Amino acid sequence: MWLNAAAVGVSITAVLGLLLLIGSRGMAHFWPKAVLEITYVEESGNTTVLGELADTEVILASQYHESAAGSDAAVGEEVERWLIKTGNRRLAPPDFRWLFAHRIASVRMPPEVVVIERTEWGNAYGRIADVRESGEVVASGEQTREALERALDRVEMLRGQIRELERGSINGINYELERVRLERRRLDLAAVEDAPTAAAIDARERELDARYEAVEARLRSLHAELSRDSLSLILIDGRTEPMNLATVLRVWQPNAMSLSRKLMHYAGSFWAFLTEDPREANTEGGIFPAIFGTVMMVLLMSVIVTPFGVIAALYLREYARQGVFVRLIRIAVNNLAGVPSIVYGVFGLGFFVYFLGGSLDALFFPEALPAPTFGTPGLLWASLTLALLTVPVVIVSTEEGLSRIPRALREGSLALGATKAETLFRVVLPMASPSILTGTILAVARAAGEVAPLMLVGVVKLAPTLPLDGNFPFIHLERKFMHLGFHIYDVGFQSPNVDAARPLVYATALLLVLIIVTLNLTAILLRNRLETRYRAVE
Repeated sequence: MWLNAAAVGVSITAVLGLLLLIGSRGMAHFWPKAVLEITYVEESGNTTVLGELADTEVILASQYHESAAGSDAAVGEEVERWLIKTGNRRLAPPDFRWLFAHRIASVRMPPEVVVIERTEWGNAYGRIADVRESGEVVASGEQTREALERALDRVEMLRGQIRELERGSINGINYELERVRLERRRLDLAAVEDAPTAAAIDARERELDARYEAVEARLRSLHAELSRDSLSLILIDGRTEPMNLATVLRVWQPNAMSLSRKLMHYAGSFWAFLTEDPREANTEGGIFPAIFGTVMMVLLMSVIVTPFGVIAALYLREYARQGVFVRLIRIAVNNLAGVPSIVYGVFGLGFFVYFLGGSLDALFFPEALPAPTFGTPGLLWASLTLALLTVPVVIVSTEEGLSRIPRALREGSLALGATKAETLFRVVLPMASPSILTGTILAVARAAGEVAPLMLVGVVKLAPTLPLDGNFPFIHLERKFMHLGFHIYDVGFQSPNVDAARPLVYATALLLVLIIVTLNLTAILLRNRLETRYRAVE
């Protein structure tokens, strides 16, 4: 008993410790950190560094060259160094720099310093000199803050209109143009002269081209308005850098913010992380496409795996004649649960994508060839692969639930005149529902965390469009998608800017772990409720 209690305690401590580690490192990323103005002593003279304190560590001075650690650091002595996020990567890369603490002469936190979040090149740090409209100065000095807020509100409104046109009208027109092209290709493959149909296709294409030109003209006009305003940023070295507000997302002064404003900024940053698209090779922006792709894949996988797993378990337990063959099937099902997931990915790529998908393309989408429609990795094949991977969990769990139902209940139902099907659906399955639900939720939790097979059957680094949109048939099962697990792998191991990506890795990992933990806790609670409900019957 004491060993069991110790094992449970260690497990709980490990889970809570993991959540605390990734939570503290990931969620702290969204807090508006103070911007430090550091006077740093180097061999060539004093320099001034402006940026955020990203991390600190203690190392041995002997690990670095004397010119780096400083001549005042003895060999074998431990020295502290700071990782400063200096930003301004376009003008002075890289945007992170290590500074040794014993060579820092002074540290200030000037309240007038601003942090500018941009659509590209990361953050910028400095002081705002003025705000310009069409190249003319409209505000400077103390008036820049109000003028900048008005300009940013206007830019955000224009950016929303552009986004609506690109994702709505332009995307819909391009989708219709592709359908027109496929209709013309289908007509050519049929080798049948159909002048009315060809004329209708040409008229439809001309109409779509005219609509596209009108929308494109509107987009050009909005982009011109978007590029009207700009600001002048004074850098730490004294240079003045013009910056178009079309590339600016947010501007804030962390050293002058109150606690309430910092909390509002924190909430807004976290919400943007959940709802926006990624930027800068996934090292900036949000993870909404990855969340959406993960949830949609899991839902589709659940719709597939639950009925097949339950039906297979019902057949093996209730209908199949027990013997050597059924025992061999159960052994095979149990062994399938231990097969490495990458093997399922290879099978899915070979069977689902190349064989089944290629056959569907040849039968139903010949006009699109040689470009594949279903003969390429996509959402459908990823869901089927994960359904195949998790179906043993559902089968075993359902069979265990069916085996715990007393035989007397089945015989009593049959004695009262119920058919075998009525007994199965009204007596057996309701009482086995806790085990069925547990198996399904555990399968969902495992599927949400799988990465290896998805790399072969549909997941990508960045998906241009979501699998769900307003174009018929609305759910596009052939499209590639993003996934939280693969996003963590990509940002953590394939990122060109490791220091900038590290907090996003922790934040995304925390979100994925919370999703899986929530699914498992939901399974436990629902199972206990259903077991309590049917305990009296048993």
